[in-house]
Amino acid sequence: MRTFTLGRWWAEALGWVVIDENETEIEIRQSPDRLPGIIVGIDREEKVVKNRLHLDLRPDDQAAEVARLLDLGARRVDVGQTRDEPWVVLADPEGNEFCILG
Repeated sequence: MRTFTLGRWWAEALGWVVIDENETEIEIRQSPDRLPGIIVGIDREEKVVKNRLHLDLRPDDQAAEVARLLDLGARRVDVGQTRDEPWVVLADPEGNEFCILG
């Protein structure tokens, strides 16, 4: 997946907007005039180990947020969590894991 596609996916997932993009990175923010922003850069190497950065999202309604993100293209991931955990582990379209907290 190209960087701008993944950056746009995260903008949609977070309800943010795209501020700037070029061939190697895309910046997203909550609103154009509000910092901080997140810059998603391109890495052409295949993912082979656990993420060095792991995001946890805390929604109002966990089940609704999981369903919404799955509809956007996320997928459920098993990273060894138990069924009793109060979070759900998902991966974005490039396989980067993140959790939806309960």
